Amino acid sequence: MQGHGQAQPVKPPPSTGLLVFLRVFFVVISVCSFGLLGWTMMLRLALVTRKSLDWGLFVATLAAEILGIVLLGTEGGEEIHTPGGWLGLALLLGSLVAVISYYLSADIRHFHQLSYPTTGYAQHQQAPAPVYGYPQQQSPYNSATGPHTPVPPSTPIPQPGTPIPTPPPQPQRSAPARIDQVRAELDELSDYLRKHEDGR
Repeated sequence: MQGHGQAQPVKPPPSTGLLVFLRVFFVVISVCSFGLLGWTMMLRLALVTRKSLDWGLFVATLAAEILGIVLLGTEGGEEIHTPGGWLGLALLLGSLVAVISYYLSADIRHFHQLSYPTTGYAQHQQAPAPVYGYPQQQSPYNSATGPHTPVPPSTPIPQPGTPIPTPPPQPQRSAPARIDQVRAELDELSDYLRKHEDGR
């Protein structure tokens, strides 16, 4: 009997406390440096997610911060007098706000998907291909809800004193319909015998 291949072991995500500490740490060092170290958040995110988008955003953040430092460096004194200096300050602070918001949302989303994968085990729970001639038994498991038990249909309980309706008489079946019924009953009987033999 062949089964599905063994699933690769998934590395569990770090603990929630460690993740919160790392997020707070990277945000604090970026804010305390007035945006000069904002690229560290994007570097960590790119290393964790390994997405090309995050690597591209890391490079863009680093370039924006270097440009902001260069524009601020063109100022001669301690005060900002030129539009280039204001532009450099706007680049540093604007990129800081954008990077913090993107970093936190992407990092939380990434580790949420690791903790609660949407695809994985449920994808591998596909029914085997039907064998010709034998009806397949339905699995008691549902990929969305887990194990479930079939609920029998409920029939109303007659109250005392009320007449019990009798079902209308069944019309006579034609010969081909009768053959189909006998064939279905034989299939059920063979399934029952097969299960009984497997249970030994």
